[in-house]
Order: sequence, then C-alpha cells, then structure tokens
Amino acid sequence: MMYTWFECKVRYDKVMENGMNKKVTEPYLVDALSFTEAEKRITEEITPYISGEFTISDIKRANYSELFSSDEESADRWFRCKLIFITLDEKSGAEKRTSTQILVQAADLRDAVKKLDEGMKGTMADYQIGSVAETTILDVFPYGEVNDKPEV
Repeated sequence: MMYTWFECKVRYDKVMENGMNKKVTEPYLVDALSFTEAEKRITEEITPYISGEFTISDIKRANYSELFSSDEESADRWFRCKLIFITLDEKSGAEKRTSTQILVQAADLRDAVKKLDEGMKGTMADYQIGSVAETTILDVFPYGEVNDKPEV
C-alpha cells in the first residue's frame, strides 16, 4: 500500500504534572491524499485526546517510503532511518546508490536498527543503513488496513 505522509504540528495548552498549563506544539504523522485532507484527519484523530482548543500550526509533506510500526508497549518512540540501496548499472557496471527514509517504531536506537533489519528481511535489495535518528513524532495515524482510502 502506498502512503503519502504529512507531518502535522498541533499546538495546544497541555496540563503539566504540576497542574500548570503550558503551550506545547507536538508533531504527528497522518496518511492523507492532500494537505486539506491531512488537516481534516489530524483534527479527527486528535480531538478525543485534547481537552480545550487546539490549532494545527504547520503541515508539511514527510518523505517516508515505508513505515515499520510495533505493537510492543516499550516501543514508544519513532526513528527516522536512512537506507542506501546499492544497485549495479547493467550498461556501465557502475554502482548506483539510492537513498530512502523509513520510519521505525522502537524502544531505543538498538531496537530501531533491529526492527529495521527485520522489516527489510524479505527484500532482495542490498542496502546499507546511512543513519538512524530519533524523531519528536508522538504518534502516527495511517489509514486502516481495510481499503478505506478514498478512490481517486
């Protein structure tokens, strides 16, 4: 299934542990067909969890070709992984390197690399891990597994 990811920043008053309100801006990722739909989807997804008003302060395309999520309770962070695929140009015999970004849900850096390798197990392509970095993304909202993506 092909996804188009949008990173949406949601700004609201969060009640801190000490009971005080603090303005925060938190990033989330949604799967959508357009910026308009991304705004609609993040509003629907976030409304049950935020009491009071909030604003969508920014929406931008996120360049992830794949997402590896996890059901493990400890996997509560999202990591941006840069993969470099190595292919041979049949005509010239030269190595060609193509990079892509994959988002991985994991407990920590080691777990992210492990889950990335597990997710790539079925592929035939040679790849190198270029980088793995923790993101500030709090949650990801893909379309459901059932074909509920609108027809284009």
